Amino acid sequence: MKAWRVVVIALSFLLLSGCLVTFKEPLPASDLAPKGLLGKWTSTNAWGEPMNLELTRLGDNRYQAVSYFKAKPREREAFSFTVARHGSRWYLSAPVPAQFGGHFTIAGFELNEKHELVVYNLDLEQIKQAMAQKTLSGEGLQTDDGEGVLIDSDLRKVFAYLDDPANSDVFIEAVRYQRLAKNSK
Repeated sequence: MKAWRVVVIALSFLLLSGCLVTFKEPLPASDLAPKGLLGKWTSTNAWGEPMNLELTRLGDNRYQAVSYFKAKPREREAFSFTVARHGSRWYLSAPVPAQFGGHFTIAGFELNEKHELVVYNLDLEQIKQAMAQKTLSGEGLQTDDGEGVLIDSDLRKVFAYLDDPANSDVFIEAVRYQRLAKNSK
């Protein structure tokens, strides 16, 4: 499995049907992560493999995600990300390797009442509709894994679109993590 795909699965920037929404601008490192986000999490990927995710602070409102499959704990992938809160939603942003379009991805996330970490991808078709309606500007692109888009609207415009309750269907649940028990490895 490609190293990037492990990262994609881990933080749920899942390349759903090979599609990816990328942005020219990352989220600025200006917000602290919400209480309860950092720590160890577990889930099962689309292939039924148990996987772990460790979220830590790097400093200056930058964070790191380290992912690994439970069966291969020494084969770890790490990447940095930032978080931001806009309206009632939390977002995270991470760099995307060039073969998948480069630039940055943005996903939504929440810590729900069941103490789960739920991560949401952006629906490529909904973003394309926003581009066709001139709500967002960008261009289509081809990646090693298929079709994607690169949004070049400034973040103020992006968040005006994402925060609008009328656009809540742009978020698709990608993965649900549970807190890893303290005695698990």
